[in-house]
Amino acid sequence: MATYFGEVLSVYSRAVEEDEYDDLEDENEEDVQIRREIEEKREVQVRWCPEVSKTLESSGELQCSNMIIAVGPSAAGFVSAYVLSAEGWTQVGWVSLWNERSRGSSRPDTVPQPGEPSFIIYQQNSSPSVLICQCTCYIAEDQLFQCAEKVLSSVQRRGLNVTVLSDSTLAEYKTPDYLNGSGTPFLRALKTSSYTGSMLCPLLEQPNIVTGLPAAVLSHCQVQRIPAVLFQCYTDVLHPDSVAMETYKPALSCLSTSVKLEACPSVEVLQKFTRISDAQSNLYT
Repeated sequence: MATYFGEVLSVYSRAVEEDEYDDLEDENEEDVQIRREIEEKREVQVRWCPEVSKTLESSGELQCSNMIIAVGPSAAGFVSAYVLSAEGWTQVGWVSLWNERSRGSSRPDTVPQPGEPSFIIYQQNSSPSVLICQCTCYIAEDQLFQCAEKVLSSVQRRGLNVTVLSDSTLAEYKTPDYLNGSGTPFLRALKTSSYTGSMLCPLLEQPNIVTGLPAAVLSHCQVQRIPAVLFQCYTDVLHPDSVAMETYKPALSCLSTSVKLEACPSVEVLQKFTRISDAQSNLYT
């Protein structure tokens, strides 16, 4: 029937068998159970090495002054070629997750194997208060915020500074001016309100936006009042190259006292992270 507002109301007949209601209730319970199993399977887990786990059990959080989060092939390649190869770094943890595009095991306790998409956490040997998170795997939308929250909740907030390195295609950059090839790649930055450091590149102009894990990390830091800055590199190449990697060097210049950068990585090191994958298929093969 309809009310005087024209709203249609559902009316159930008493002639309906009770068995049909029981079937609906059983079906709803089954849907809830399936949904619960999917949520448990897609839950993000942060795993730590035994030494770090003992520290977390005793103090509840890690003493960290600087955390660098590299997201994307170019940003992760820069960290590997210019940072991790310069000094002694040790893998102390990793993030295990499963989604529809992950190629690794669905077991949350599985250590990521070399060559697989991964989210690995490194700690500097000479300065344990510096952590690097290197993410090259796909993280689904429903996993972004829990991934950022679980990683950042493991470290102390007092005195913490977060630097996010991310890469994006030039096609996603919106500007009224024409951009030629000579002006790429370039950096743009976003920061939280509590960040007071110097800006080494222009701020990201409107209406450009940041998405994915970098946006989730920056949003978490804004809510928790953690000083954080995001440096996003816009490039016109699909695969990481040495030119795009060098673009990130000014972004870590403020951390030169605690993070040593390799001035000029060897050709072998650069080729390892700039190797272009072969085409899987095309019209002629």
